[in-house]
Amino acid sequence: MKRQSKKFESPLRPWDRTRIDKERAIKTDYGLRRKHEIWRAESILRNFRRLARGLAAKRDKKQETILLEKVYKLGLISKNATLDDVLALELESILNRRLQTIVMKKGLATTPNQARQFIVHGHIAVDGRRVRWPSILIDTEKEGKVHFYERSPIKIAKSGVNATTTKETA
Repeated sequence: MKRQSKKFESPLRPWDRTRIDKERAIKTDYGLRRKHEIWRAESILRNFRRLARGLAAKRDKKQETILLEKVYKLGLISKNATLDDVLALELESILNRRLQTIVMKKGLATTPNQARQFIVHGHIAVDGRRVRWPSILIDTEKEGKVHFYERSPIKIAKSGVNATTTKETA
């Protein structure tokens, strides 16, 4: 079996007090399980910035449009943004596009930890398909399609409709 490679880089100074405190605050605010999730988001952000710096040096308009369109589709920048806007992205902008955060902000869950639990237990669907990964990045077109899974007991309980009563009335 092929071993998966890491999708993040750990910090160069593992015992830096200011970084540890900052990561702890982010971890509690977004309901993350471990700091690897923060480092993975930083890695995604680092890759976008690296591509933007390279394209600014090359002045390749076609590749620049592709990058800007991809970042716009994720909902990280506005439609008429430039490479400078990609370079100015923050870590929170990536963390706000995670499914876990979107579920909480839509009001399907009251806390980030409850949102994570709903997702992992299979109660949340994106575009009608059950998703079990809280770290998945949701683009703007699928953001409106995030809801409870149709056969989830939570959805049935919140709607207040019993399956047997709907069969009897039909």
